[in-house]
Amino acid sequence: MEYIKQRLSAIYGESDTVKIWPELKGKLEQAKDTPYKERKQRWDEKDIVLITYADQFQEEGQPTLATFEKVFDRYLADKFEIVHLLPFYPYSSDDGFSVVDYKKVNPIAGDWEDVEKLSKKTRIMFDYVCNHISAKSEWFTEYKKGNPEYSGFFTEMDPNVDLSSVTRPRSTPVLTRFKMEDGSEKHIWTTFSEDQIDLNFKNPIVLLRMIDILLFYIEQGAEYIRLDAVGFMWKEVGGTCIHLEKTHQIIKLFRDIVEEVAKGTVIITETNVPHKDNISYFGNGSDEAHMVYQFPLPPLVLYSINRGNGSALTEWAKNLQPAGENTTFFNFLASHDGIGLNPIRGIISEEEILDLVTDLKREGAKVNYKTNPDGTESPYEINVTYLDALNKLSDNDELRVKRFLTAHSILLSLQGVPAVYIQSILGSRNDYEGAIKTGMNRSINRQKYSLDKIETELEKSGSLRSRIYGELTDIIQIRKAEALFHPDVPMEILDKGEKVFALKRGNDPQKSLINIHNIANEPVDCQVSGNFVNVITGEKMVLDGIITLNPYQFLWLKSI
Repeated sequence: MEYIKQRLSAIYGESDTVKIWPELKGKLEQAKDTPYKERKQRWDEKDIVLITYADQFQEEGQPTLATFEKVFDRYLADKFEIVHLLPFYPYSSDDGFSVVDYKKVNPIAGDWEDVEKLSKKTRIMFDYVCNHISAKSEWFTEYKKGNPEYSGFFTEMDPNVDLSSVTRPRSTPVLTRFKMEDGSEKHIWTTFSEDQIDLNFKNPIVLLRMIDILLFYIEQGAEYIRLDAVGFMWKEVGGTCIHLEKTHQIIKLFRDIVEEVAKGTVIITETNVPHKDNISYFGNGSDEAHMVYQFPLPPLVLYSINRGNGSALTEWAKNLQPAGENTTFFNFLASHDGIGLNPIRGIISEEEILDLVTDLKREGAKVNYKTNPDGTESPYEINVTYLDALNKLSDNDELRVKRFLTAHSILLSLQGVPAVYIQSILGSRNDYEGAIKTGMNRSINRQKYSLDKIETELEKSGSLRSRIYGELTDIIQIRKAEALFHPDVPMEILDKGEKVFALKRGNDPQKSLINIHNIANEPVDCQVSGNFVNVITGEKMVLDGIITLNPYQFLWLKSI
């Protein structure tokens, strides 16, 4: 474990490392002796992730995890190998991302036994909300009382210090004023909201406490661990306070720890930022995150289908460097958050981004804004279900299904591990009542369902929800059975014209798969030659020249 000690020294220096190393070493030795659930050592084509809340489905008198298990068993178990449970701990705001107690399960969801039951049926991704903790937590409550055990757990700052260069993901102030129990006032660093207090990782005791949480999650069965908002962990006044070297060193330490105590545990970083910054969390390919979120993908696919022009998507994908032998991309289109716009700044012009925002607002989407260093505001994310984002209010359901399936064919075709949000698999529309009820734009895409209601709607033949669920899960199962979709199989982007997005998986002409998507609402001619089987329909096809793709038609053509 000497390399872990060296990593710790890179963060804190020798003197602080000497003080905390004995305790950390003891925790790691104890963890290594713990009989953890056996972990899969490598991802493959079968690994498709479902993103969901633990209280997504509800029935009276039942913990929601038990109800989720019923829905999972009936509708989802054979489609998804991994379930990302969004924060299921007691919380005070932000639908779980303001954690009150890292080591407890929200009583509404159930208890650790319910988590364990689910983990026997699927692999689970835990959210590790490592940047901040709830203002209602014991840690912050004791800090305000003046308890010396929690001294230095949070970043105090003189409000007169110039923090204008700090990167802001929200329009709220960097600092929030809090009244201490002795009557004094302190200004505390709050990157996201006044209820989400940033932890002070300059204090090595804070890191020790958070490593204890990390080890606890591994013990409770977490096989994937998502590091939420991790780019903001380390602060240095005078800079942007995002993507700092010490932040990268802490993530590398987390990687070292999971490799030491439970090899096969996957670390995923969540950094909703431009691509160059995002992929920096791969480190050297073997020492930091195993996976990073592919944040440009959701807005790029949306923009391309919205405009009927895939030039920007094709050019971006052409320049996408392979992740590496020991890393891969975590691909997604929708999540519990909005569709982030920062990742496509520099790929698409600001004027086009603003035009897209205007168009979507006209069709009922909500928008969240961020404050720039000069005090101006820019759109940060579009809040909308992905189904409604792709379509106009006046569109018919036939068109809605076609666009939606084409977008998800792109998701499932790209190199990496794909993830599908629960609202997408359910074919959900915008939840305006939910947004009004919570006062949060993001609630538009976070609707919860009673068990009876969702089962009735899924079983209603011909309904939009039933069609989306049935047709999307069909192609998911086909994808899982095709080895050429393994995340490690090479990808080549093909140029088939601006209205087509096409790619090839595999570099052996005798063993490859071509995926072609018409992203326009009109027939498009496309040049394709070869002997193929359409893996979606099973139809054999001999092609030698121009084929015509119907609006939003996609083909998965395997060479034979």
